[in-house]
Amino acid sequence: MTVVTNKRAQGAAVGVGTRRQRNPAALQNNPNMKTMTIRRRPAISSIPYFDYGLLVIVTLLFAFGLVMLYSTSAYMATVKYDDSLHYFKKQVFAAVLGVAGIVFLNVVGYRWLKVFANLFYGTAFVLCVAVIFVGASQGDAARWIYFGPISFQPSEFAKFSVIIYLAALVSQSARSLRDWHNVVRAFCFMIPMIIPVAYNNLSTAVIIAGIAFGILFVASPDIRAFFVIGAMGIAGCVLFISLQGYRSDRIDVWFHPEKHEKGFQTLQGLYAIGSGGLFGKGLGESMQKLGYVPEAQNDMIFSIVCEELGVFGAICVILMYLLMLWRFMVIACNARDMFGSFLVIGIMIHISLQVFLNIAVVTNTLPNTGVTLPFISYGGTSVVFLLFEMGIAMAVSRGIRLE
Repeated sequence: MTVVTNKRAQGAAVGVGTRRQRNPAALQNNPNMKTMTIRRRPAISSIPYFDYGLLVIVTLLFAFGLVMLYSTSAYMATVKYDDSLHYFKKQVFAAVLGVAGIVFLNVVGYRWLKVFANLFYGTAFVLCVAVIFVGASQGDAARWIYFGPISFQPSEFAKFSVIIYLAALVSQSARSLRDWHNVVRAFCFMIPMIIPVAYNNLSTAVIIAGIAFGILFVASPDIRAFFVIGAMGIAGCVLFISLQGYRSDRIDVWFHPEKHEKGFQTLQGLYAIGSGGLFGKGLGESMQKLGYVPEAQNDMIFSIVCEELGVFGAICVILMYLLMLWRFMVIACNARDMFGSFLVIGIMIHISLQVFLNIAVVTNTLPNTGVTLPFISYGGTSVVFLLFEMGIAMAVSRGIRLE
């Protein structure tokens, strides 16, 4: 490419090159022209990206969860079902559905979720109301709907749908959320979902409210709204605790588990943690899982992790979750659009809340609630939707372009 420095010759060059389309070689034969050659900068092509780090972390966590699930549940599964692999096989079946969802979301993408955000929210609301009337109960409340041999927990779908709905809402109305009135109004859209969930499962309702609070907190710069939302949340918790007697009993158990008749599970979980020591008794060597910790494969599985693998194993598990949250943060900060970014933010808040609440309950830092440990506790519906969320995060990461 030639650039002409002489003004008169530059005008002639324009005439030669554009108006009359003469031979450009004439420019080089003219002694009155001084030319210099400029090299063109090569074009930089974007490189497709996929977060293999997140994939590895999810795979390791879930594989570890399967090992711990079998170790924790084999004895009770043999006693109840005459099959030591009963819980393990159901968890693997749920994982197959979840992995299919990951593959589907990474092939199709995640943007179509925005189109169906209202449908997801509406369907989840109907199911959460329906479970009050037709749901099957285990313990103090009805939380499952049965479709033949398959059980389904609508509250897990509610978490998933709230993340999608709020990510779509924020991406469409980001400017309006600068006003704190609109932030409170957006949170109020979640109340119809929170109320039926809280009727049967207050801990899940707290997680849904926490997801909504966290997404709106990131989206809005006006902090006044969150004092109002916080006051609403505290009032709601007090109301629902007072309506159900067993919930107030859990407060008493929290303060004095050794004196309360319902403190058995909490005490046995603490015994498991204390007996594990620094490096644990060894994989499969737990004593508390042999009927002492009720439903050890569900909410209390972290206590068995501590007993068999010790403080060292517990810290390794927590570090894996922290690495996962770090990958979510990287993906959210580099997502190609606001919808994808807030999807991952919602997933990050969900995982962090659930991990925190589960470990806090097991260590008696908070009152006993029914919160599972993601990817490790037994629970088919929970595993399916957690893996769906991982598929969404991976699909968002595929939209990132490295320059």
